Amino acid sequence: MKMRALLFGVTFCVLSAGCGYIAVHTAPKKQASSTRTELATRADALFWATFHGGRYAQIPAALEALTGAYLADPGDAVSAAHIAWLHIWRLSERNRLAAVPATITDDAVLARRYFQEAVALKAAEPRYLGFLASATLAEGAIHHDERLTRRGYFMMLDAIKAWPEFNLFTAGYVLSTEPADSKNFRQAVDWQWQDVDACIGEKIDRANPDLARFMHLATTAGQKRTCWNSWIAPHNFEGFFLNMGDMLVKAGDWQTGRRLYENARLSPVYSQWPFRDVLEERIRNAPANTPAFRTPANKFMMADSAFSCMACHQQ
Repeated sequence: MKMRALLFGVTFCVLSAGCGYIAVHTAPKKQASSTRTELATRADALFWATFHGGRYAQIPAALEALTGAYLADPGDAVSAAHIAWLHIWRLSERNRLAAVPATITDDAVLARRYFQEAVALKAAEPRYLGFLASATLAEGAIHHDERLTRRGYFMMLDAIKAWPEFNLFTAGYVLSTEPADSKNFRQAVDWQWQDVDACIGEKIDRANPDLARFMHLATTAGQKRTCWNSWIAPHNFEGFFLNMGDMLVKAGDWQTGRRLYENARLSPVYSQWPFRDVLEERIRNAPANTPAFRTPANKFMMADSAFSCMACHQQ
């Protein structure tokens, strides 16, 4: 009797587990909305006004509007992505705050969750996948969760394959805060070089990376549009070379870093860039900034700065 009862118990557990697996994996897939609501459109207008205006203090109001729109229509991939972006922005530019609360790390969790929704609803959008990978890496780092970190890394590799011109930058930017002598940081620098190569269609001279003769390639169409300035990122070109210059300076090659910084001046709207004074200071002080960037308490690189998102996106 005891043996029969034991076998019955084991069988029940196996069958129950099997039923649970089947129930979960046969659940209907969440469907993306085919149209957007008026509420979502209004929330988007507030999002862009806040984001392009660099209004960091107004993130809560924009989040409230977007979250309300998403809850009214949970199939809206754009609303989900914009909510995630606001959380990433709040986390990334935390050094704007007089005192950074420990709970700022919750933004990484929420960003990852909402980007996960955006990817599920619009899997064909590789930018969402790149952002999801970034948020996953951030969350993994916060929690010292190696499994989560590896998942984010390989997700990023998939994102790079899907849209190299966009996600090579995203990947390198995320890892630019790693120690200068680490394998991850060297990989990050290499990804930035690969991104430049992908944008111009040939291998740039690593010793003299002058983009002047490639400026005629600027476009607002196709995958290479992310290499240049656009309505979404009005100073993307300038911000890219501010960051890449920072990375080479941190690596110890301040001479090449200075040449990369100088490319930002080639932008036709450089004079309108809110952060041009930052770049000019970087050019002047490039040699001294190598040790400074390696000691974040001393001076922040772009990726850890109070303008880590705004250097590209603020109008």
